[in-house]
Amino acid sequence: MKIHREGYSLVLYSLGATAVLNTIIILLFNEIKYLWIGTLSISALFVCFLLYFFRKAERELSEDAAKIFVPADGEVVAMEESFEDEYFKDKRLQLSVFMTIFNVHSNTYPVSGKIKYIKYHPGKFFIASHPKSSVYNERLSLVIETEQGVEILVRQIAGMVARRIVSYASQGAEVKQGDELGFIKFGSRVDVFLPPGTKPEVVLHQKVRANIDILAKLDNQQ
Repeated sequence: MKIHREGYSLVLYSLGATAVLNTIIILLFNEIKYLWIGTLSISALFVCFLLYFFRKAERELSEDAAKIFVPADGEVVAMEESFEDEYFKDKRLQLSVFMTIFNVHSNTYPVSGKIKYIKYHPGKFFIASHPKSSVYNERLSLVIETEQGVEILVRQIAGMVARRIVSYASQGAEVKQGDELGFIKFGSRVDVFLPPGTKPEVVLHQKVRANIDILAKLDNQQ
């Protein structure tokens, strides 16, 4: 299992801190076995959780301009036509994937194309599965224009626990379907806004995986 680069410093810091803490407790309370054994066990579980959370999924896909791949592991929590008021300012098909702390949190580009728009918004930290998190939570929006001229908005949204959105995108960059878009630390959500009439390939509450499952098809947009 590989560890994602966003977890390197936190995992190393945690290993060092827990090693120092447990050494002190063992030296001071060596005779109280339940205390130092308990502390050691909790520390080991905590480090194992960090290693699990920051695991990196190695997945390859073959580019397909007619397909929009799922950009995040998790559960489909929204599938509806909604008014997108940041960039398009009209109705779009919104598909949202909610990530729990047990999902891989690396986000990927659902399509290939050029980054036409990118903007970070500070905000609140409602639970990411709630619909209003798309509007009020800390978030980062970017728009990708495909070679066919289709514009797709992807929005990373921080949740109740998440406090940092990482994006590797830059204005004007050419991006490849399946490459890393960014990372959201701890429970969070990714929204994708598609042209009206786009055909979804997922259903509500479906468990999905980035770069494996197809979110929608753009056959009628070419």
